[in-house]
Amino acid sequence: MQQAGLATIGAISPLAAEPERAKELFIHHVFFYLKDPQNAKDEAKLLEGLHKLAKVPNIEYVHIGKPAETSRSVIVRDYTFSWMCFFKNIIEEEIYQTHPIHLDFIKDYAHLWEKVVVYDSVGPKKVS
Repeated sequence: MQQAGLATIGAISPLAAEPERAKELFIHHVFFYLKDPQNAKDEAKLLEGLHKLAKVPNIEYVHIGKPAETSRSVIVRDYTFSWMCFFKNIIEEEIYQTHPIHLDFIKDYAHLWEKVVVYDSVGPKKVS
């Protein structure tokens, strides 16, 4: 009976079904470009939306940022907001992509931006 229960858990758990995908930290980094970057109301509205989005429960850590006042030639500073979130693994990020809070964010705030650039990366949870 106990073996049957374990087999059932393995069959329904995405982590059990895909152990390789569960090993690496997943970072989702998004850059938002407002349609009207000089519009303070639009900027405040998008920031409001990002704070709502941060409530998706499977996000491990989130950072909302603005371009830093740095001026080296390799630095890109033309975006309005940077949204970086960390997930335990790619499976958790895939859950985030279909979470109702994320879907509502897109529906309610996409009219504000002209472009979104996404950089996703995976790697070890700790580099030694």
